[in-house]
Amino acid sequence: MTIIICPGIHETELTQSFISGCSQDRKNILVVPVEGVLALSGFHIWQFLHDRLHNRLESPVIFVSFSAGVVGAIAAATQWQIMGGHVQAFIAIDGWGVPLWGNFPIHRLSHDYFTYWSSLLLGSGQDNFYAEPSVDHLTMWRSPQNVQGCWADSSQGEITTPKTRLTAAEFLHLLLKRYEEK
Repeated sequence: MTIIICPGIHETELTQSFISGCSQDRKNILVVPVEGVLALSGFHIWQFLHDRLHNRLESPVIFVSFSAGVVGAIAAATQWQIMGGHVQAFIAIDGWGVPLWGNFPIHRLSHDYFTYWSSLLLGSGQDNFYAEPSVDHLTMWRSPQNVQGCWADSSQGEITTPKTRLTAAEFLHLLLKRYEEK
């Protein structure tokens, strides 16, 4: 399984900080090297996957995307699946305002409750996360290990009682472990 990291429009150091904050010695991580508005380009992300994975479509991939990178990543994930690829899961971190639908599991992590709540209408999976107390947008990417919050089930498009409190990094670890075991 390969984890595809799709950053937003920000300094590359933030992405390195994200990987360090979430890392558990994972070896199969590909960081999409798009800068600026190319983070919005599903074609550029898909082309990178095509070049790096050499059409190993049967190998499962998990997309982890942030902010503006969610736009390009959801388009690339959909295209990868249309071409016969196996998208194990799609994880959007602070992809507020981005519609997320696909024929694969989708999860959202949000920097505050309002972003979590208002994103439900635009598609979300069963297990999602929101920061509580809220944090600024870039903190979700820079320091997920320091972001406390709630794991929430929103599979029915409604707000439910949070399952448990944990950090954003712990939530990501649980999701990745779940999909690695499949």
